[in-house]
Amino acid sequence: MAGVSMKDIKLRIRSMESTKQITKAMEMVAASKLRRAQDNVTRSRPYFETLFDTVCKIAASSPAFTSPYLEEREVKRACYVVIAGDRGLAGGYNHNVLKLAEAEMAGKEVTVVPIGKRCVENFRAHGFEILTDAWYEAGAVSVSDCFTMARDLCKRFLSGEFDEVNIVYTNFVSILVQQPAVMRILPLHGTGAEERHVSETLYEPDSQELFGKIVPEYVGGLIYGALCECVASEQGARRTAMDSATKNAEDMISDLSLRYNRARQGAITQEITEIVAGSNT
Repeated sequence: MAGVSMKDIKLRIRSMESTKQITKAMEMVAASKLRRAQDNVTRSRPYFETLFDTVCKIAASSPAFTSPYLEEREVKRACYVVIAGDRGLAGGYNHNVLKLAEAEMAGKEVTVVPIGKRCVENFRAHGFEILTDAWYEAGAVSVSDCFTMARDLCKRFLSGEFDEVNIVYTNFVSILVQQPAVMRILPLHGTGAEERHVSETLYEPDSQELFGKIVPEYVGGLIYGALCECVASEQGARRTAMDSATKNAEDMISDLSLRYNRARQGAITQEITEIVAGSNT
């Protein structure tokens, strides 16, 4: 029995060593991708901030300024852009953002724009109305895709198909902390439109038409910025999860090695005892 037990333990040790190699490799890949993702987050923020500043200035440029993008109305149907990952093995990254999205949409008439394989599959399985599944792979979504999506959402908002557009994503705080968040992108708020005054800046052809042209670009910048945050969050969560898995594998290997040595020592002791007993008879 001791021999069989030792054989089983040895097989488990080899299995855990293989698992450790896989998780360590995935951790290193995630760390490499995380550096690039963090650079993208850093580069995307100035563009968004500049657009937001421009939108605020135009919205507050005249006491008589109005725009459909600023009008609050009764929310009969809302649209939610939800961003999740294409793969698992990232801790609670996908689960947390999808759980938040479903909690926000509970009891509402909603249409979902899912981004990412896990997101598309989740909302299909739960029977949500999906506007499009064109962005099945989050990793393949480009900057131009974000602006294409933004223009379509703005058009549908102006036509009254949606009364509100929100985005559910994961905010990258640090490698160890990623926070799911919901951000309303239409109608616009926080633009300073309530503090309107006569501006000395002249807009051509006029401020309202310019505002209407800039808003879709601003929304596209928001979506792209959120996508960059999500990519960085996913890689950070995956790196942390794989680091934890590697440490767990090392602990299990250490524990199994201790058991193996004890079983081996017991088998040797038993053999010596049998030899001594045989020599005494």
